[in-house]
Amino acid sequence: MFEKRSGEKLLETDPADMPPDGHVVFIGRIASPWTTRETCPKNMKAARETGQPAVLTIDQPYREGLLGLERASHVIVLSWLHHAPRTLIVKKPRHAPEPKGVFSLRSPARPNPVGLHIARLVALDRDTGRIDLDAIDVLDGTPVIDIKPYFASTDAFADATIAGRDEPGQVMPGREGQ
Repeated sequence: MFEKRSGEKLLETDPADMPPDGHVVFIGRIASPWTTRETCPKNMKAARETGQPAVLTIDQPYREGLLGLERASHVIVLSWLHHAPRTLIVKKPRHAPEPKGVFSLRSPARPNPVGLHIARLVALDRDTGRIDLDAIDVLDGTPVIDIKPYFASTDAFADATIAGRDEPGQVMPGREGQ
């Protein structure tokens, strides 16, 4: 599913083969229209542009944890990108001239393939554990690790930057007012 590119490096040990130490449990699954990596949007912006909604279903034992979540307009979904390789530590993105460490990228290929998605909460049914989302950028059946409410007042940083990457509306240091 992931081809190896020039400049990429692998870990000596696959984290999937190591003994568990965090005891992470999946609390539900995501139903999305995406069944192949080729058709799946690369990020939430691209997912929203398709106009395709998604449904997250929380397993019965965890549904009481949804109490009060209906107050949120947006949620942070942490997923387990179970099809991603876990041995890649240096990746050569198609769009980049040089390889980069996986912790400087948002690629699903990483030692712990945790996905982070901020989605608009469209509807919530606590009894069935159904959460309707505006969009998602993961494959159908992707496990969910956690859900958190998104707080624009504390989770958004308008002045966040990545050197060498142009972001719409971004103010670069020393360029204020230009």
